[in-house]
Amino acid sequence: MLWMPLRLTLDALQVLDAIDRCGSFAGGAAALHRVPSALTYTVHKLEEDLGVAVFDRSGHRARLTPAGRELLDEGRRLLDAAGELECRVQRLATGWETELRIAVDGLLVAEALLPAIADFYAGHAGTRLRLMREVLGGAWDALASGRADLAIGASLEAHSGGGFATRAFSEEAFVFAVAPSHPLAAMPDPLAPEVVAAYRAVAVGDTSRTLPARSSGILSGQDVLVVPDLPTKIAAQAAGLGVGYLPLAQALPWLSSRRLVAKTVAGGRPAVRTVIAWPAKARGKALSWFLRRLEDPALRDALLGGGVPGEPESKPPRARAIRASGVRQPRGAGRPER
Repeated sequence: MLWMPLRLTLDALQVLDAIDRCGSFAGGAAALHRVPSALTYTVHKLEEDLGVAVFDRSGHRARLTPAGRELLDEGRRLLDAAGELECRVQRLATGWETELRIAVDGLLVAEALLPAIADFYAGHAGTRLRLMREVLGGAWDALASGRADLAIGASLEAHSGGGFATRAFSEEAFVFAVAPSHPLAAMPDPLAPEVVAAYRAVAVGDTSRTLPARSSGILSGQDVLVVPDLPTKIAAQAAGLGVGYLPLAQALPWLSSRRLVAKTVAGGRPAVRTVIAWPAKARGKALSWFLRRLEDPALRDALLGGGVPGEPESKPPRARAIRASGVRQPRGAGRPER
């Protein structure tokens, strides 16, 4: 491919921007700390190279021609991108990542991260953040494929392969829930697995792209309605479209309002141990910042469904709400591993 020198430079775009903002060549020169003749030369050179008139010089005020306006409008995007690139390169040189991609497990309340993100942006706006939702093995898949730099709430059940550092996050309890109108609601506890298998389950689909897809809480031969996220799963079960296990903390409002009924299944489902995980060799400062922030018990509790940190308390604390619900919780559930 033959390389051709560019006839449009960032310096020329900065000159056009300054003249347009200040309304004159003299004003633009003062803003750029140059002499007016330097700006005049740059504009003439640009017009000569492009073969178009950029400024209409028929009046007393420097006015852009239609071609000049289009050039500057698009050029300002290039100037913004160049400025952002400079900032990102400088921050990268000091150890701050250009982008941090955070995978949040689908069982967690991702909105609980927003106050932490606001604090991060207040002091570290040069690092871009990207949040993504992952389900079952999706968090590990995102780490393994390089789609994510940090996974919050990754299930140890789905962990496969090495190369990752982990830190205990939670041991989350689950409750089997059905709509009050569902046939299982009127049956005596504990429900036999073969009885449950006769009714449709609701499940959130695994988001893995390269690792084998997983399922959880589905019995052999059971019909399944697959939905995209946990809120849809809860709503589908409340509508009587199916049954299944739900994270206890997020099911509590539905149980307390009797929109869902808790049932016991013989054998049950053990609490799920989850971790925070990241590539073992990662040393970025943005990653370190979020790892420190995630040590906050209030943030962990909010991610698990106990309310957003910093907001007025609108419902009982998670532990008290669980006790008030009357739903039995596995021993140790909801507490971080030691």
